[in-house]
Amino acid sequence: MHGMPDAAAAELTAAEPDFDCPLCPRLVDFRLANRAAEPEWHNAPVRSFGDPNARLLIVGLAPGLRGANRTGRPFTGDYAGELLYQTLIELGFASGTYLADPADGLVLNDCMVTNAVRCVPPQNKPTPEEVATCRRFLIGRIAALPRLEAVLALGRIAHESVLVAFGARRAAFPFAHGARHAIRPDLTLFDSYHCSRYNTSTGKLTPQMFKAVLQAIRDHLGPSRAGR
Repeated sequence: MHGMPDAAAAELTAAEPDFDCPLCPRLVDFRLANRAAEPEWHNAPVRSFGDPNARLLIVGLAPGLRGANRTGRPFTGDYAGELLYQTLIELGFASGTYLADPADGLVLNDCMVTNAVRCVPPQNKPTPEEVATCRRFLIGRIAALPRLEAVLALGRIAHESVLVAFGARRAAFPFAHGARHAIRPDLTLFDSYHCSRYNTSTGKLTPQMFKAVLQAIRDHLGPSRAGR
């Protein structure tokens, strides 16, 4: 019988699903179909990306089929990543150059990026059951960030999953673009419309609107403390 894992390993296990996570049957079926169709792609749960001492956690919805599901890094390989990472670079939450490739050398500073659902869902629409099932990893990811002070939820589903992860009442903290919610004394939840191509192409979210939310977070946190 093996000994119990150390605390760090236990936290990592709780924060990130296994490569062949079996918890959501519909997503497993879709994963296997994608592996057969595109064997060179990642086609697995997408692990969080960023600074393990981050004060900011950004929570998206789920990997895109030809974005993170293909590349294996959140928001990497589709338009949403272009807007997200360029804005993070501009505000000092990232350094380097985003080239839509996990090997591009991009580094996140005082920031981590994850998703409410770690596997790509058909039509980019996870079911409520899948969101609830995958929340254990969001809870684990939050617990594994010792300096967390702010969460940015991209879209209503991510917003509500974060609230449930913190044990907060959804009715008490309604989603609204640009809103901020003090969900506990040491943690503020910020909201933005998702930085998807659909939202930006329809004008629901402009790059200026998105940058304003992240600027508010930068002002709230103050200068980067990455690596401290």
